[in-house]
Formats: sequence, structure tokens, C-alpha cells
Amino acid sequence: MVSTDAVVFDGVRKTYGRVVAVERVSFSVPRGSFVGLIGHNGAGKSTCLKMLVGLVTPTEGRVLVDGVDVVADPAAARTRIGAVPEEPALYEWLTAREFLEFVAAVRGSGDVGQGLEIAALGADADRPIREYSQGMRRRTALAAAMLGDPAVLVLDEALNGLDPPSAAAVKHRLRARVDAGGTVLLSTHVVETVEAVADRVILMAHGRVVAEERVADLPPGGLERMFLERLEAARQGG
Repeated sequence: MVSTDAVVFDGVRKTYGRVVAVERVSFSVPRGSFVGLIGHNGAGKSTCLKMLVGLVTPTEGRVLVDGVDVVADPAAARTRIGAVPEEPALYEWLTAREFLEFVAAVRGSGDVGQGLEIAALGADADRPIREYSQGMRRRTALAAAMLGDPAVLVLDEALNGLDPPSAAAVKHRLRARVDAGGTVLLSTHVVETVEAVADRVILMAHGRVVAEERVADLPPGGLERMFLERLEAARQGG
């Protein structure tokens, strides 16, 4: 039977020597959903995303993307993911157009014209990326991540550095993608962003999942209250 989950973390643990970054984390992201992963700095969010995209190997447990084990079959897993890290690394001597053409060639698919539309750079698409602002770089990275329509978009603080109009346009794009059947997992510590776009929220604290809720079930402002309450409870619980 085909799984209805686009992402699965199953008893995942990640340690660096004596430091436990992620402790027995289990959660799933259904296909066709927009899930926000929130938590304080150092909660383990970025470590989870790095394991999902294959940059870090779990110490224990399994991570699946679109039904593929990212450790057992990393090449197949990568074809199913489009990712924007917290600090995107771009080829700065290329233009955005050249960079998207390169990414499309590596992936073997992707509409560069549509990618340029998403990046919304206008004539700046033919300037070297080294001349771009932080927001322009982030839009270029997001456009590259969406090339080829990967099954899952993995975004780590992907709206950082965007001005309000750009952020609104990106949120609209992401929401439209989910409404068309795509899946988005967005890591952030900005609860207002999650309330605005996500269907469900997963809250992490000190390397563990401490809450999972449907955003629609929370009262206005309830996500921030839950975040602070669960964070304090996790701190007191050690």
C-alpha cells in the first residue's frame, strides 16, 4: 500500500559525541499539506531538515521522503526534494538565469521560464548573483528548489530577508503549490508565518517534539501562547 505521508521521521536520534541534537523524534507530513516546524534556536529543527535532505545521517531511526529511505537510497530521495537552506549557497558568478538553467540540467527537468517568474527578478535575472541583495538571493534559491516540481519542498527559514511584498508573493506561491497537491515543510521560529500559511504545526523543544496541532484548531494568537507554554514546560521537565 502506498503511504499517504510525504515525510516520515521514525524514532530519529542524532548525536554529536556526547551532545544530543535530536532525541527520539517521530512525526509525519501528509502529502498535499503545509506543515510548519517551529521551535527555539537550538531546538533541533535544522538538524531534522539536514537529515531529511541527506546532509546529516541519523544516529538511530529512519527518515523517509515520498516513501524512500534517505539513508538506504539517497539518490532516489534527492530527486523527490527541493530544498532552501537557512544560508543558500549559490554560484555567484552566474546570473540567476544561468543558475536555473544549470539546476534544470542537473535535475534533467524544470521550466526555467517559470523559475524566473517565481524569482521575480525582472531584468536583474541577467546580472551576476554576486550583485544581488539577500532577498534576491533567497528568491533565486526558492525558484531553484521548485524546478522540476519535486514532491516535497523543504524550507529552512526561507522567508528571512524578504521584504513584505516579496514574502507575501512567496507565501501565495507556496500555498498554491500545496492546494495543487504539493507538500511543504517550513522550519521557522516566526509563529506569525506559520499561522498565516500552514495547515499544521509541529513544535520542537530541546531536541524533542513537544506538540502537534492543526492551525485551524488554535484560537487567534493561540500558536504563540502554546509555543511559550510548551517551551517552558519542556525547560522545567529538563
